[in-house]
Amino acid sequence: MAITKSRKQELVAEYRRLIEAHPSLILASFAGMNVKSLDQLRRRIRETGGEFHVVKNRLIALALKERGLTLPGPALEGSTIVGFAGEDIPAVAKAIVEVARQSEALAVKGGIVDGIIYDGRQVERLADLPPLAVLRAQFLGVLSAPAGRVAGALAGSVRQVMNVVKAYAESPAAAGS
Repeated sequence: MAITKSRKQELVAEYRRLIEAHPSLILASFAGMNVKSLDQLRRRIRETGGEFHVVKNRLIALALKERGLTLPGPALEGSTIVGFAGEDIPAVAKAIVEVARQSEALAVKGGIVDGIIYDGRQVERLADLPPLAVLRAQFLGVLSAPAGRVAGALAGSVRQVMNVVKAYAESPAAAGS
């Protein structure tokens, strides 16, 4: 059944809104996937703070073009789903890639992360990153390590000076003064 022009405009506006709200997205082909599997994937993506939609290729291409983004032709061929990533981009990529690895019916096409176009292989590498909370903890660990070393070095130096002063104070030469 053909879509009316007004419905197409509504869809482009919806896609534009999604792209503005979620500047990163992952595209995949879902030929042959059943509705139950798609619903499970949709649920997993929602749990990460993202959104999941089956899209019309030409209409999502128009919405992306309005944002100054152009995907390579193969990324918008065949049946397409899009995982719109919230704050945790690797989590959305991981949800899609894990299902793709388990099912031949889903294949990662590529993605856009903050305006940078990724191919399917790059998206798979992105999915292998640890969750955002772990990355933040690792980053804070890297930042705090030098400060901890400086504090340790200073404490060691102060301790050495205090030991020298204590030794001098307890020495017979200090007692006779």
